[in-house]
Amino acid sequence: MKNLCKLIGKYFGMIAVLFLILGMTMPQNFTWVVGKFGGVAVLSLLLGVVMFGMGTTLDLKDFALVLKRPLDVFIGACAQFIIMPGLAYLIASAFNLDPALTAGVVLVGTCPGGTSSNVITFMSKGDVALSVTMTSVSTVLSPILTPFITYQLIGERIAFDPIGMFWSIVQIVIVPICLGLAVKSFLPKLAATATDYLPAVSAIAISLIIAGVIAVSRDNILQTSGTILLVVILHNCLGYTLGFLLARLTGMTWKKAIALSVEVGMQNSGLATGLAKAHFASMPMATVPGAIFSAWHNISGAVLAWIFVNFLNPKYDPDYAAEETAK
Repeated sequence: MKNLCKLIGKYFGMIAVLFLILGMTMPQNFTWVVGKFGGVAVLSLLLGVVMFGMGTTLDLKDFALVLKRPLDVFIGACAQFIIMPGLAYLIASAFNLDPALTAGVVLVGTCPGGTSSNVITFMSKGDVALSVTMTSVSTVLSPILTPFITYQLIGERIAFDPIGMFWSIVQIVIVPICLGLAVKSFLPKLAATATDYLPAVSAIAISLIIAGVIAVSRDNILQTSGTILLVVILHNCLGYTLGFLLARLTGMTWKKAIALSVEVGMQNSGLATGLAKAHFASMPMATVPGAIFSAWHNISGAVLAWIFVNFLNPKYDPDYAAEETAK
């Protein structure tokens, strides 16, 4: 079972794409994901499982870096909540997206960094400690900043309740993460055992969310003629690029720049999908950008890691030669 879970975690990007395809070709099998079970939204439950898993991987010492390297973390937080929301708004405006897709793209941009960024940073030989801290800090800030920035960008054109979104993020993100942290702190053996399985469970949960959202929006997606896919790719790749450039312009080392690049480009798009479902219920297409982003950024992240390790790090990372010699 452990080996199977490792394989699921390793090939999450491919699994996410597979579920996206299944949602398009067999929609009737996945519509239950956006329904309710016992009066509770299934999609929210799945997101809660993902966030609980994230909580069991964290430690209070992850937040200590805020005190040790406050400037790095501050720059990371600013980049997270300025670059991606700004790109989302500009790209949506440039492509003249309808209100539903605009809401979905902006939500992807205003959500915190995703946990996949920590894995991709590790694969890219970047500063993993900084990546984990930035993910943690942006997640803690998200109940306030995500609804606030979303309202500032689209609140005058698209009606939604920012206070309601705040409570949604608290319930879907903060509470499960705190529960995960509690398990990690008070039941360390259980948490250690769970970490062998929870990444795979989270991968399947996110894949199911992708399939469910795609299933209920299938007909509308087919009418977009690939526009939303192009928007998602641009949003993600420009996030990587601008995150890296900002890091270098502010004097960060090569490894820190890798961490910031990946952290900015990879979003908690599963959360964006859940929030779109909850707060833009009258616009089903608002959930689509988050679902497509979830599948795409895992693929692009793996490609980015390959580029860093095989081409950029050997040429530009001053520590590369010493690390290779140590091996």
